[in-house]
Amino acid sequence: MDGQESWPEIEKASKEKRRELVLQGAVIDEKISSNGGLCSAIYSLKLLNYLEIIQCPSLTEIHGDIQNLTTLTSLILCRNKLSSIPKTIGNLKSLKVLDISVNNLNALPEEITQLSDLNTLNVSCNNIESLPDGLCHCTKLSTINISKNDITRFPDDFYRLDLLSTVIASENAIEELSGDVLKLSALKVLDLSNNKLSDIPYELSDCSKLKEINFKGNKLKDKRLEKMVNGCQTKSILDYLRAGGRGKGKGSKQADGDGDKADGGRNAEKTQTKKQRKQKKKTEEDEVDELNRLVVKVLHVSDNPGAFTVKVANELKDVRPYLVCCVVRGMNFRSGNALKRFLVAQTKLHDDLCGKRTTATIATHDMQLLKGPLMYDARTPPMLKIVPLGRKEMTAVELMRQLQLEAEDQRKQRKRQNVSGLHKYLQLLDGKELYPCLVDAEDHVISFPPITNSERTKIRKTTKELFLEVTSSTSLQICKDVMDALIVKMAELNKFTFEHREEAGSEGESDSPPVPASDGTTSGELVIQQVRTVDPDGNLKVVYPSKTDLCTDVGDLNVIW
Repeated sequence: MDGQESWPEIEKASKEKRRELVLQGAVIDEKISSNGGLCSAIYSLKLLNYLEIIQCPSLTEIHGDIQNLTTLTSLILCRNKLSSIPKTIGNLKSLKVLDISVNNLNALPEEITQLSDLNTLNVSCNNIESLPDGLCHCTKLSTINISKNDITRFPDDFYRLDLLSTVIASENAIEELSGDVLKLSALKVLDLSNNKLSDIPYELSDCSKLKEINFKGNKLKDKRLEKMVNGCQTKSILDYLRAGGRGKGKGSKQADGDGDKADGGRNAEKTQTKKQRKQKKKTEEDEVDELNRLVVKVLHVSDNPGAFTVKVANELKDVRPYLVCCVVRGMNFRSGNALKRFLVAQTKLHDDLCGKRTTATIATHDMQLLKGPLMYDARTPPMLKIVPLGRKEMTAVELMRQLQLEAEDQRKQRKRQNVSGLHKYLQLLDGKELYPCLVDAEDHVISFPPITNSERTKIRKTTKELFLEVTSSTSLQICKDVMDALIVKMAELNKFTFEHREEAGSEGESDSPPVPASDGTTSGELVIQQVRTVDPDGNLKVVYPSKTDLCTDVGDLNVIW
């Protein structure tokens, strides 16, 4: 590798002390083919946080010197022809996201289990036969995608991953899901479709946060359950498992004999009495705390014939396919710094839950400035025109070029190694032939995720009704989780504004009189209007919020359906 010629892309990243580098497509693939692999200089870019090398069929291996990139937090090596991953990957102690999907891998190095900060692992679409033992050492692992492999079982310590919320394991050869699945207390999404399962453990119903399951394509012994997993919603399936199915699971314990029945009856009576005492205590506590509760009222689509619908173009499938939306009424931005607090909270969600916009992006609009119906579309950069926040109208090509130049100036003038604002998200669209955008009825682009919103629909202090959107290239559930968190935060902020507005009012604040919410109350409660997203033929894709949404851990959140 020492005789390889230098690559301009790597030289530029080194010279500018960049924190991110994206290499992809035919031009890079030709360089890899000509040089017999990656340019060795790439392993000297020790400031990199984000490295993405994708769609290069000539890339069959990564050198062990990858261990030099100790500041990497995201390593994306998907859609290549990698046959192995070096053991030295275990030295990347800061790594949070590892995507090695769509390669030719037969196994994973055990050293992956040394990545204690790893949050997301995607090894889908390979030929992997087993997961390494010791995954429990990846204590921060939240999302794992092992779909389309040859895996037959989960390691025993897999069920000790306390923060694991999403498991995508479809199209494998998994024969058993252990009852220890109940130990996955954070589990929200479980996809085991098209495997070799014969049973589903009733303990799955004890996963209190579980919102989405998929067991389609498994030949189950319980034929009624098999029929349910192919046609029923998650709640119905979990209720069936909780009841014990047909003489199985929890329910079967009641049929062990007359003596047991008698004991069971007495125990049931004691349990019932205990439950009643707990319920009474809970009721009393609820009455005491009632004034402190965050109230969110949900309006159904069926109750509002004029409700917004968003149509999703088919072309987004390979661009940024996931979207959830809703309308929020009752927010008061007029008092003091209420609007500023909201924008700060949105930025924090982007940095934390949205992974700095790498997993999801939030956009907010003044509902009164929208003209529906809306279209979630994919357009070529020259054809996408938008009035970005704080700028004049321009094409996506012009905007991206301008942002790139601003990023260059930031690095030079401030002598910084990284950039701020919109500039740190530019690499998320590198190499994309189509850009996602939300378009109104007059063909105005009002959102260009994950980069910016439009000045046309910008929220202001006078905004009373908001249209919220969350988009993702990762999963629908992530969109829902982010929207849930956003609404909870809005409820908290609105309550804070309501309470402190009254206090400030006594000191002469100009907008001190409580401003009624859209339903006429002055309690600070929010009203959420459901929004449907549909495909080009009008078939429903998702409605948000549904009954399985807004099931948060916030004890003082009261959702009224």
